[in-house]
Amino acid sequence: MAHPLATPFDSPLASLGQEDVFARRHIGPNATEIARMCAALGVNDLDDLIGQTVPAGIRLKGAPDLPAALTEHQALERLREIASRNQSKKSLIGLGYYGTLTPPVIQRNVFENPGWYTAYTPYQAELAQGRLEALLNFQQMVSDLTGLDLANASLLDEATAAAEAMAMARRLSKSNANAFFVDENCFPQTLDVLRTRAQGFGFELIVGPASQAVRHTVFGALFQYPGADGGIPDLAPILAALRENGAISAVASDLMALMLLQPPGALGADIALGSAQRFGVPMGYGGPHAAFFATRQAYVRAMPGRIIGVSRDSRGKQALRMTLQTREQHIRREKANSNICTSQVLLANMAGFYAIYHGPAGLKAIAARIHRLAGLLARGLQQAGYTLASTRFFDTLVVRSGKRSDALLAACEQAGYNLRRVSDEALAIAVDETVTLTDIAALLKIFGAADDLAAVDAQRDENAFLPAALLRTDAPLSHPVFNSHHAEHQMLRYLKRLQNRDLALDHSMIPLGSCTMKLNAASEMMPVSWPAFASLHPFAPTEQAAGYRELIDGLAAALRALTGFDAISMQPNSGAQGEYAGLVAIRRYQASRGEGRRDVCLIPRSAHGTNPATAQMCGMQVVVVDCDSQGNVELADLRAKLTEHAERLSALMITYPSTHGVFEESIREICELVHGHGGQVYMDGANLNAQVGLSAPAAIGADVSHMNLHKTFCIPHGGGGPGMGPIGVKTHLAPFLPDHVLAATGEATRANRGQGAVSAAPFGSASILPISWMYIAMMGADGLRQASAVAILNANYIAHRLAPHYPVLYTGRHGRVAHECILDIRPLKAASGISEVDIAKRLMDYGFHAPTMSFPVPGTIMVEPTESESLEELDRFIQAMISIRKEIREIENGNWPAEDNPLRNAPHTQADLADDGWHHPYSRRVAAFPLPWIADNKFWPSVNRIDDVYGDRNLQCSCPPPAAYED
Repeated sequence: MAHPLATPFDSPLASLGQEDVFARRHIGPNATEIARMCAALGVNDLDDLIGQTVPAGIRLKGAPDLPAALTEHQALERLREIASRNQSKKSLIGLGYYGTLTPPVIQRNVFENPGWYTAYTPYQAELAQGRLEALLNFQQMVSDLTGLDLANASLLDEATAAAEAMAMARRLSKSNANAFFVDENCFPQTLDVLRTRAQGFGFELIVGPASQAVRHTVFGALFQYPGADGGIPDLAPILAALRENGAISAVASDLMALMLLQPPGALGADIALGSAQRFGVPMGYGGPHAAFFATRQAYVRAMPGRIIGVSRDSRGKQALRMTLQTREQHIRREKANSNICTSQVLLANMAGFYAIYHGPAGLKAIAARIHRLAGLLARGLQQAGYTLASTRFFDTLVVRSGKRSDALLAACEQAGYNLRRVSDEALAIAVDETVTLTDIAALLKIFGAADDLAAVDAQRDENAFLPAALLRTDAPLSHPVFNSHHAEHQMLRYLKRLQNRDLALDHSMIPLGSCTMKLNAASEMMPVSWPAFASLHPFAPTEQAAGYRELIDGLAAALRALTGFDAISMQPNSGAQGEYAGLVAIRRYQASRGEGRRDVCLIPRSAHGTNPATAQMCGMQVVVVDCDSQGNVELADLRAKLTEHAERLSALMITYPSTHGVFEESIREICELVHGHGGQVYMDGANLNAQVGLSAPAAIGADVSHMNLHKTFCIPHGGGGPGMGPIGVKTHLAPFLPDHVLAATGEATRANRGQGAVSAAPFGSASILPISWMYIAMMGADGLRQASAVAILNANYIAHRLAPHYPVLYTGRHGRVAHECILDIRPLKAASGISEVDIAKRLMDYGFHAPTMSFPVPGTIMVEPTESESLEELDRFIQAMISIRKEIREIENGNWPAEDNPLRNAPHTQADLADDGWHHPYSRRVAAFPLPWIADNKFWPSVNRIDDVYGDRNLQCSCPPPAAYED
């Protein structure tokens, strides 16, 4: 009789291939568990469930055309082959992207650590005190270096930060002007994005020398400091004159340069912005990088982006939270300051930690070394007879190279250096942290200059290129946090201390509805750190990025196959940016047909706040469409508004499955109605995780859709960024996709050639695209379909198990939900006084992050488990929710007072349990260990419930003294 456990010696030869199917690693429930869950739902199998959930009219008839799935090791080997086609030269191109040395302690313990990169935006602040402190450090760093009162917690990139500054200037300026001035020495990619954004707002852009800004009547102005040519302009008198005229001034700058130069705030700037990339974040072919943004205290309520502030918890202990959220799109919708949802938290944290690790003395030494090497190069070139465009610079020289430019550029590339062509007779060289004396000697030799560095240096004038009048005289970064963690053990333990205060996917599921917190597999993440991907400059010669272009083309082909669209743009570096790029494409298309009058955007009442905020940025009038009692778009109201606005109808923005967690049966009819009235259909891709392999946006009737790669395609959320939001479009919109002024987004014959950009880099945050490439390559068409089906299964299982305890607000025709479900807390609140907030805080005591609160319906919670959670984890969450319902019943029955119970007092901390006295009507065990399994893996919130009102009323957005962190 054969042994019941077969060995390789018992198997046929064909079975000895490496067939460790990745889908089994990514999808949480195994076949036995899936069968058990289907039985609980009363369906035969997954296909039966999908048949009851996804309307037959939109289901795909066959599988998407994708290559066969690879194992993890096969995919890594294939991607390594692709990466090898990139050429890693030392890029001295500048323009906001510079070589940097990431401290290994930060790379290994933050950048490559799931405790940092799998967390979500810190809406539940009690579970996020670690990264909130890290972001507060970032804000303090930016505020110190820019010389302004406060900073936000990052934006997407420097160019879009400049566009946000332009919009903020319009909100603040008392001038009636409709023009915005841009210094001609700004980075070209910034001007490219500004032109796109200005067109949507209807602003006039005036571009010229900085000195001419005051000649124009403008509501605001932007300057580059140092400029694209490396020069350092005298901005103080210009900024003073602009202020006299009622204009708001913004200065785009460089954090490393500001270690030496006078800060923008001291020069009179109202806003300072730029990229924090060179503070330890690899160039990554354009991103992701954290942009910084700072302003004056008086302007804080007009500032875009997330702001971290100091508040206190219920014990009076200092606690941190995101402050002034009423400025943001998820609350103010089309009246918001910006459509920003994702920022760049992970990269902002890295930049802040870089400053902490080096400290002010270390950073100043790095900055001084960069300038000294640039000065050495400049002096050697001058001695060889070359002239410079500016003799006041920090790190960038523009060399008048004359007719030798082409030969010099080629010789430098041959030697391993990329320079920037400024014109036919000028080249730019940007010195960075990675440049060595050997590099300087090599460059001088190529230019035909003496490479005896000692002889060149002997003739230096200490202040020749940075006169004393340009230097800052204060001492930035004086807070103890920047002066305490310079030894690696100190830094390591500080990072670990912060990490321990945060809950991420490495601890438990994060069931946030509409956020898709799924597995970010280690094999998907590994390539991001490979130098072949990490070290490339976004404006390096195209042939040096052959591997990246193959990766991008392959990912685009896969996304086309999965969505049904004809063309893909990889440029948008967040979901909100994808929305913006999609609406811009629609408006460009309609304008090209003489239909520029079409400016009405219909948006269902249930939509994400980014939708109306984005439409407003595109100069569109938002018209809200009602939803019916089942959560669907109300067709009668849609028809009425289509008829009313037919002449001006531009687009409908709709999420599918809907934000109410159901597959609307009438989605095809909705698309046909919009098209019949001359409009376009924008499908928000927030819920694409329920469609992949089952249906396709283009097949349903969408003209354009964005794909959140940081949701559906496994890029981690990073605690609030990075993200990627590429868009897919039908053929007629392809000519209107974003292009780029400095780097082509496709072949010379590309349909969108010359269109304005929406992001700083041509392919957005390109260095995280390998994550999605790996996911698709390892899952294959069958695995992706299975993932979507199991995401739907998991959500329906939770809805079924919790329905006896919490009303499920919306279901489809057969009583099914899509990949998420909304639990109605309003009846419970009416009976007990317990709100969705109380339940969210109590879940922390059970070791879970809360579901999404009060979106899209106030007084509810929305649960999205994703396909990656096992049945065991789902059951733990269900047990926690049922246990909480029993606790609420104790309040309803009068056994616990309405104001003193485990929910109102949640979350409970170690400090609560350590109190000498315990005066609550429930035990310490009920407070901290309400279910037996919690003690095995207890997560302790580091603070009690935070007082949101106090934080907004007592605004503090900088680092408190160290004593404030003590218990």
